[in-house]
Amino acid sequence: MIGSAATARTKSQSFYGHFYIEHNRGHHVRVATPEDPASSRYGENFYQFWPRTVGGSLKSAWNIEKKRYARKKQHPFRIGNDVLNAWLMSAVLWGAMIAWLGVGITPYLVIQAVVGFSLLEVVKHMEHYGMVR
Repeated sequence: MIGSAATARTKSQSFYGHFYIEHNRGHHVRVATPEDPASSRYGENFYQFWPRTVGGSLKSAWNIEKKRYARKKQHPFRIGNDVLNAWLMSAVLWGAMIAWLGVGITPYLVIQAVVGFSLLEVVKHMEHYGMVR
């Protein structure tokens, strides 16, 4: 899956690589339904939406990969797991940045990650606000 690797690399700076899995294999299937954590509800402001979508998307991505490996009768904790692969790329990138610039860079990495994925989530909130099917 060349596309998934490329997208996971672009999300590695924000430790949000699971987004690719959830967005394409979860959100696109369940958009505008109560099961979709990435669809904002009518009357739900961004601060209510943010924790639900961040936690729900992570949980959804993990469950998608877990089911994929269950079909293969394999344990999901393996390098081919797209969620773990994305996290590994993030850990390597962050580790390299900390090794190069020192541990003092860590708060800046965390801040840029939270701001980065929050901007993504605010766009999703606006795009899907109140949609129901």
